[in-house]
Amino acid sequence: MSRHDPLTLKLSLREKCAYGMGDLGSNLMLSIGTLYLLKFYTDQLGMPAFYGGLIFLVAKFFTAFTDMLTGVLLDSRRHFGPKGKFRPFILYAAIPVALAATAQFIANDFSLTMKTALATLLFMLFGLFYSLMNCSYGAMVPAITKNPHERAHLAAWRQGGATLGLLLCTVGFMPVQAMFSTNPSTGYLVAALLFVTAGLFCMGWCYRGVKERYVEARPDHHKPSIMKSFCAIFRNPPLLVLCIANLCTLAAFNIKLAIQVYYTQYVLNDLHLLSWMGFFSMGCILLGVLLVPATVKRFGKKQVYLGGLMLWAVGDILNYFWGNSSLLFVSFSCMAFFGTAFVNSLNWALVPDTVDYGEWKTGIRAEGSVYTGYTFSRKISAALAGFLPGIMLTQIGYVPNAVQSADALLGLRQLIFLWPCGLAIIAAITMGFFYQLNEARFTAIIAEIAQRKKHEDLAEPKLVINTSRKLTN
Repeated sequence: MSRHDPLTLKLSLREKCAYGMGDLGSNLMLSIGTLYLLKFYTDQLGMPAFYGGLIFLVAKFFTAFTDMLTGVLLDSRRHFGPKGKFRPFILYAAIPVALAATAQFIANDFSLTMKTALATLLFMLFGLFYSLMNCSYGAMVPAITKNPHERAHLAAWRQGGATLGLLLCTVGFMPVQAMFSTNPSTGYLVAALLFVTAGLFCMGWCYRGVKERYVEARPDHHKPSIMKSFCAIFRNPPLLVLCIANLCTLAAFNIKLAIQVYYTQYVLNDLHLLSWMGFFSMGCILLGVLLVPATVKRFGKKQVYLGGLMLWAVGDILNYFWGNSSLLFVSFSCMAFFGTAFVNSLNWALVPDTVDYGEWKTGIRAEGSVYTGYTFSRKISAALAGFLPGIMLTQIGYVPNAVQSADALLGLRQLIFLWPCGLAIIAAITMGFFYQLNEARFTAIIAEIAQRKKHEDLAEPKLVINTSRKLTN
């Protein structure tokens, strides 16, 4: 055993930074699709918005199940060397992710049917390899540290990286694309290539900088499966509640991101405002992320999570009624995005706690099944968030590159503000009434798990402690 108490072991600033770089790299490759792929489909490929929504729906449902397969793969690994159980997937899966992300922005003159089929296939390939990369990255946290405060720090660094990636894509993608005004399709491709290259660099940084200390192989009698990943959700009440809340919050966040480019162009008549809005609102998210560890230490994860949801909802309500000018839109958006910082950060801090809860309840530690069970709900949420804007744009009468009708403008305002606000309120009710895994109970669970292991007499040890200073890359 390690001479350090796992509950008090501190991580270095360098390792926390490296971990945060992983979600920076992930989001540089993911956010270009979240923010601009629907617009690329409608404005460059000439596809109806309804078709774009269907592509998101089909591809995201597919990747929800690939997340489950990733969990089975991770939990099936019993022999792993100094590179660790999770780290190899972070690096090696990043390359096909980058290739697929870039290929999605290649224009073509195929028929509508061929365009739709090719776009769906590329999105599915992107999702498949992104599952391998990102699920391994997230499931690695319990192997890095058992200290709940350090997990909160890692979650904050992760959300900081994700926010920075989203900020860079929001602020930088369209200006790069606009440099090719005579050939907009080429601009999309060049911008995508630039961002995925930076994303690959960040994933390599993460791979080299993190360390797996508590790596656990599954017992021979435990056979992972997709069904067990589903059961991991329903037999783990805190995880189930978190999945439901996250289903709402991620859908709300992605709807807002997908519609804001349309809102700034057609409602506020200032497409360049998108970069400024992204700069200030994402800056507010970064500020919120920096405050997460201190606020969690003082008030607890659940209370901070609920407070973030309330700020989010109030910001959207104010924007719906009074966000008709650029200044007020940016101001109220900053309030809403400041609230999302606490929500999105704590989503990742709460998942490792449910891993320990599952081990306490069942005796089996299954990071992969728990984490991918959770990401299954996120992908279902993302599928709905990608589908709904495409459907709603069609329903409100959106016409690409034209002056919009009054009904279409009202529909854009409802879609970017009222829908996310309503979903945030549902998430707050769910977490407030049903999430019971607080700090005191978590500490008692960890202590009981440790006590159990002291009295176990196993022929093969389950826990492998890596106490070396540096892993071989």
